[in-house]
Amino acid sequence: MRGKRVAVLVAAIALVNGGSTADAIVGGTPARVADTPWVVAITTTDGQLICGGALVAPDKVMTAAHCVTNKGVIGDNQRRPEQLRVVAGRTDLRVKDEGVDAPVAGVWRHPEYREVTRGDDVAVLTLARALPYRTIALGEVGDEGVVLGYGRTAENTPPAMTLRKVSVPILSDQECALKEPDYRPGAMLCAGRGGKDACTGDSGGPLVVRGRLAGVVSFGRGCARPDEPGVYTRLANYRSVLGF
Repeated sequence: MRGKRVAVLVAAIALVNGGSTADAIVGGTPARVADTPWVVAITTTDGQLICGGALVAPDKVMTAAHCVTNKGVIGDNQRRPEQLRVVAGRTDLRVKDEGVDAPVAGVWRHPEYREVTRGDDVAVLTLARALPYRTIALGEVGDEGVVLGYGRTAENTPPAMTLRKVSVPILSDQECALKEPDYRPGAMLCAGRGGKDACTGDSGGPLVVRGRLAGVVSFGRGCARPDEPGVYTRLANYRSVLGF
């Protein structure tokens, strides 16, 4: 679930009811986990896609805070570890005999997180065991990035459930602030000018710049709409609290 303003109510209802809100890369091409082994999917225990993520250590997955938050739940709304699974090493999520399906032992959500448009949309999952896949290091922002995820290829199509990728231009803070009133320079970054984008279901998935993890998918308006960028958590801003 990417935190799309136009789909907040629908996504919240789906999450409360346990339904899949898995949508994904628009305007992209097929990708293989053999080339990006650090890309993972975060699912429910019965295999419904929740979000994407990136393996930053053999037993640590970087994702978005809203991916581990139960919308519409009163009181403690953080998802419990036993409600989550991490799927790694699988290009097609429907091929159950490939890759690893790992249980989650712990969930850390940024303590200042309240909602996607306010920022601090970052979380780390600790897995019950180390995974045998190459990890990705955190990096800085550049002029262009690649975003990866599983699911839909347009706003109103069924999820593809296969890994896809797309290159998107990274915009300046000044341009982002003009397009998104809640934009927080330094803590966020935005990318894309329409036609190519992440979508609902790609939340928490990686934005890669020069081979390093620069951001995770956070929120936006629709999917790949003209002149509408996607907003990402800028991970370099959180190095000290993340410890990576």
